[in-house]
Amino acid sequence: MANTKMQALKAQGTLNPHPELVQDELFVTNDFFDPHDLVQVKYEILRRVHVDGVPPGKAAQAFGFSRISFYNMQAAFTRDALGGLMPKKRGPKHPHKLRDDVQAFLEQSAQENPSLRAGPLAQLVRERFNVMIHPRSIQRALVQKRGR
Repeated sequence: MANTKMQALKAQGTLNPHPELVQDELFVTNDFFDPHDLVQVKYEILRRVHVDGVPPGKAAQAFGFSRISFYNMQAAFTRDALGGLMPKKRGPKHPHKLRDDVQAFLEQSAQENPSLRAGPLAQLVRERFNVMIHPRSIQRALVQKRGR
C-alpha cells in the first residue's frame, strides 16, 4: 500500500488498527479493497449483510469485528449515512470543569474587573470552587462567551 495513503488514513483517524483481522475474500484477493481503510471495511460489512444476505455475526467475524460492533455500525450508518462510519473523537466533548456556576463566576469576575487575567481567575476559581482549571481554558470560555 502506498505510504501516502497510510499517512492520509492515519491523519483522518480512519486507519484500521487491525487490518490483519480482515479475512473477507474481496479484501484478500482484490487490491481495490483495502483492509487498512476502516470506513471501507465497515461499509463492506454492512453491504455483505444487506446486499449479499450474509448473517451479521458471520460478516462481522470475516472483517475482524464483533456482532455487537456490526449493530452499532448499522445504527450509525442509518442515522448519519457514510459519516456514521467515521470514528468519533474520544474523551470529553466540552469543558466539564466549567460548570454553570463556575462559568457565571468567571463572567461576573471578568465584568467587574476587566483587567483580571486568566491566571489570577484560575486561582480565584481554585480558592472558591476547589477546582483546577487551566488558564487557557478560562481564556477560551470567556472569548467564546463574548462571541455569542
